[in-house]
Amino acid sequence: MKNSAKTQLSVNVNKVALVRNTRHVGYPSVTRAAELCLKAGAAGITVHPRPDERHIRKGDVFEIAELMRLWPNREYNIEGNPFHNLMDFIRAVKPHQATFVPDSEAQSTSDHGWSFPQDANRLKPLIDECHALGVRVSLFMDPVPEHMAACKAIGADRVELYTETWASSFGKPSEAKVLAQFKATAEAARDAGLGVNAGHDLTQANLKPFIAAMPFIAEVSIGHAFVSDALEVGYAEAVKAYLLALSRIG
Repeated sequence: MKNSAKTQLSVNVNKVALVRNTRHVGYPSVTRAAELCLKAGAAGITVHPRPDERHIRKGDVFEIAELMRLWPNREYNIEGNPFHNLMDFIRAVKPHQATFVPDSEAQSTSDHGWSFPQDANRLKPLIDECHALGVRVSLFMDPVPEHMAACKAIGADRVELYTETWASSFGKPSEAKVLAQFKATAEAARDAGLGVNAGHDLTQANLKPFIAAMPFIAEVSIGHAFVSDALEVGYAEAVKAYLLALSRIG
């Protein structure tokens, strides 16, 4: 059953792949993890295949694509740098959503959004290509309200707000100020006609006030914290816990 909360949960299974890759026995299965999350109510699955295949491998992208065919009411989100290896996967798989992330090949994780106007001209033709393939495009962005209209101007459908600064400020004196910055950015995106996603270092605890302040957020992508929780309670219970956080109940 699809998540009934307005904000949808997409589970990032990169960390499952990272554990698998430490041995040569083929488990834990990334595709099985994705299936269990979907069965528990996750609205989608996210993967971020990097060129060095440190976690998600080429085969995983295609295996999960086949799995998603069995779940036509759920969404497949493939994220990465469109100037590295991402576009080859988008052309081959045609996922529901491509999230463009400006990470370098050496980065351990994503740590910043696109820059405007610097990146605008080179992003636009790739956004156009995704649209020709029937793929929605989300741009990974820092919480800068002034950049939202520019994202819309080059054809982006959504932005994914990079939420590390929210996570690092949570529970600290700067929390209210940082939340206000995200809220202003999300509202600017909405006013520009963009859908709003969010992701990075979101947890059950910091997710509740974030979504309460911006209940119109379409989707959150959660990986590290989700897999950490799943190690303790299992995939299904972790999905249920995040759905509860998104419903803003309790």
